[in-house]
Amino acid sequence: MAINDDELKPLEHSSQNNCFGCGAANETGLQLRFSVAPDGTIVSLINLGARFTGPPGFIHGGILATLMDEAMSKTLRARGVTAMTRNMEVDYLRPAPIETPLRIEAKHLREEGRKHWCEAVLLDSKGRTLTSGKGLFIALDPELVAAHLARSK
Repeated sequence: MAINDDELKPLEHSSQNNCFGCGAANETGLQLRFSVAPDGTIVSLINLGARFTGPPGFIHGGILATLMDEAMSKTLRARGVTAMTRNMEVDYLRPAPIETPLRIEAKHLREEGRKHWCEAVLLDSKGRTLTSGKGLFIALDPELVAAHLARSK
C-alpha cells in the first residue's frame, strides 16, 4: 500500500537537539525532518546539497549509512523508546544523487525485550531503492537516560 503524504504527521524534536542527523540546532548537520504515516512508517523527504558529496555527483556512503540509522531510530522514537544502534547492515544498491529529491522510509519490524529490529530504504523519485538498511537497536533504561541528562547540565 502506497503512503499518502497528505496523511503524514510530523515527528517533532526539541529545538535544542544537536544531533548530526536530525538536530535543528546543529548547523553543520543533515537537519532531517521525519514524519509518521498512519501505518507507523517513518518518512523523510530529503534533497542533500553538494557538501555531502562522495563520488562526484553522488551522496557519500557514510552519509547514506547515517540516513538509514537515523530513519530506523525514529521508528523507535515514534514508539516512545530511546535506543542506541547495536549493529547495522547497509546495502548500497544504486548511486544516490546529490541535489535531487529523495525519500527515506523506515519500519519497526519486531522486538524482544530491549532488542528492536528495524529496516529502512532510500528511494528515488521513481520509487527505486538506492540504499537499504537493517538494524538492531537496544532500548535504554529511561531512568538511566534521565540521570545522565541531569548530570550533563
